[in-house]
Amino acid sequence: MLVRPLIFAALAAFALSACSSGDPAPIEQTFGASPRLAAPDAQSLPTIKVAEAIGWPEGAQPVAAQGLEVAAFGEALDHPRQMLVLANGDVLVAQSSTRPSPGNSIEARIANWMQGRAGALGNGPGQITLMRDADGDGVVEMQKTLIGQGLNQPYGMAQVGSWLYVANTNALVRYPFTPGQTEIAAAPEKVLDLPYRAEGNGHWTRNLIVSPDGAKLYVAVGSASNIGDFGMEAEEGRAAIWEVDLATSEARVFATGLRNPVGMDFVPETGNLWTVVNERDMLGDDLVPDYMTHVVDGAFYGWPYSYFGQNLDPRITGDAQRPQLVESARVPDYALGAHTASLGLAFYQAALFPAGYRGGAFIGQHGSWNRSVRSGYKVVFVPFASGAPSGPPQDVLTGFLDSQERAMGRPVGVAVDAAGALLVADDVGDRIWRVTPAG
Repeated sequence: MLVRPLIFAALAAFALSACSSGDPAPIEQTFGASPRLAAPDAQSLPTIKVAEAIGWPEGAQPVAAQGLEVAAFGEALDHPRQMLVLANGDVLVAQSSTRPSPGNSIEARIANWMQGRAGALGNGPGQITLMRDADGDGVVEMQKTLIGQGLNQPYGMAQVGSWLYVANTNALVRYPFTPGQTEIAAAPEKVLDLPYRAEGNGHWTRNLIVSPDGAKLYVAVGSASNIGDFGMEAEEGRAAIWEVDLATSEARVFATGLRNPVGMDFVPETGNLWTVVNERDMLGDDLVPDYMTHVVDGAFYGWPYSYFGQNLDPRITGDAQRPQLVESARVPDYALGAHTASLGLAFYQAALFPAGYRGGAFIGQHGSWNRSVRSGYKVVFVPFASGAPSGPPQDVLTGFLDSQERAMGRPVGVAVDAAGALLVADDVGDRIWRVTPAG
């Protein structure tokens, strides 16, 4: 028997009232190199506060920070998630949606109700769209499907030599490709199977980035669950970043204990790989902060046994705990706020924006569902100096929620185009926004 949406709404309201203990801390306290870590409040029912997705009313758009302005770059998309800017200036957009949780359990029904309310669900295989702004005026003259079939929830993309690599949820594939092409008809060539769970794939996005020397690819693979709920066998190879040697196609796990790493980029000064990570849910409004960190070869970052170093997750007890592994857990570099769902990461290396932006990180925050006061739903900027964060986050693009706290849009991936403008994928508004200096 199907549970009606009204029952789910009542259950969600009950969970919110039953599990939110006290007022949350100001979100600013859960940012930075030394965030405030509240006492864990393990929840049997999650705090649920999902922003209903409504899309953008006619003429509405996000609000850019002072000195910046925003305009639509590409529209009429279907769940745009991640972007790749090619050497010729073309922009590729991966479009994919979350699939309904299988089964008829109460957990699956609640998850599907929440994802449906947030505007995330869909059953399509996904596609990759090409956008071309040939004269660089910020207006797309051509928008067409580059790859329309043979995909499986594509997310990350990388162009290396004569190949376009695409990270589907279950495999890394590649296509023969030369920048300037507007259509790919060739069948994909599988490079590598990626961890995948048909009976419930959890964090399904697989982001992708190529090393500065073009020799290796890095693939981000999120966990199948919140804290190993299906057993750690189901998490084999997950909550990790993989490294793929392009010369040999050999792959290895590069770093582990990263619950859901998504955005990745290389910091200009040092060449270090950085990632943004979605941390775990159901430990209270202020735990655990999402974070950004440089990724050390062979390092362990805590999940699921601990968070922000050696802070133990109280839900993992007895023989399930791994004290020796926890001792090695690295402390992330910079917290990005509790439950902000930080997904996009791009270091700014262009010259269009004022000098204060150069070398810093733009971060797309998709927005919370497990917090009594909403967090995220914006794009922020973190300044960097000498390859490390050097100041508090600054709002760059806000206004994604309306006066009733409904989501008109939700930012995901961020990228810098050939002219130096910031591109923001909006998977609820179904468009790409372009941010430039005002005037």
